[in-house]
Amino acid sequence: MNYLAHAYLSFNNPALLVGNMISDFIKGKKQFEYPTPIQKGIKLHRQIDAFTDTHDATRNLKSFFRSQYRLYSGAFADVVYDHFLANDNTVFNNEEALNNFALLSYNTLDGYEYLFPPAFTKLFPYIKMQNWLYNYRYKWGIEKSMAGVVRRAAYLDDSSKAFEIFNENYNSMQDCYAHFFPDIKKFAFNIAGEFLQN
Repeated sequence: MNYLAHAYLSFNNPALLVGNMISDFIKGKKQFEYPTPIQKGIKLHRQIDAFTDTHDATRNLKSFFRSQYRLYSGAFADVVYDHFLANDNTVFNNEEALNNFALLSYNTLDGYEYLFPPAFTKLFPYIKMQNWLYNYRYKWGIEKSMAGVVRRAAYLDDSSKAFEIFNENYNSMQDCYAHFFPDIKKFAFNIAGEFLQN
């Protein structure tokens, strides 16, 4: 899952949101340097990723990219999931609801900036200024996100084929999302509930 999904699957809990959003930038035992509520968000992120990677729908979605992008197929699948989440009327019933969620997420994260790891400190202003969480709704936003995957990848130099694959298999990828998202939402909700009770 990508940024929008991790934000949404924090279930409006600020500490879970922060941990969920910074988790990819926290390596190994560094997680234990954070306050316990943030650690729970980091753990939630990692359990979401593990569940996502082993789900049949994700395997199917990654297969569209695998021959061209191999190990990076999962990164493109994550971006695709965010697009369909941003357009899921059962989650965000209109564009305003999605934008309000994005703005609330940025405002919440602003209050925890002192906890950001350096790499996320550099990235977050771009996420907010360019309104990534909202712009996943649009194909042009996905095209930019796929270009970002390539920029951060050591062995890739072109995202145009990924965007072409996305457009050519749009309906099939949407089916993958439809089979996957109810499962990850239920899973993450249960994990988050356990964390917040303990």
